[in-house]
Amino acid sequence: MPAGYIIAQIDVSDREAFEEYRKLVPATIAKFGGEYLVRGGKQEQLEGSNNPRTVVLHFESFDKAREWYYSADYEKPKAMRQAASSGNAILVEGV
Repeated sequence: MPAGYIIAQIDVSDREAFEEYRKLVPATIAKFGGEYLVRGGKQEQLEGSNNPRTVVLHFESFDKAREWYYSADYEKPKAMRQAASSGNAILVEGV
């Protein structure tokens, strides 16, 4: 079964609120069997518009990643992230 990946590129506007989000979200990801592959860190924009922070999450399947994103467990942290940042998030099937 192909893995599921959530890729987010975001621009944090409220660092203090975003730090609170960062404290809550890892437990929700782990509960659904997900793991961080990329969590911020150094990056270089090669094409397109720049968002200064990139996160890549890996789940065992597309469906499991989707289940996490729409879960009650992630509902509150997601609202916190959306209030503290702007950007893009996509769910893709991969290897």
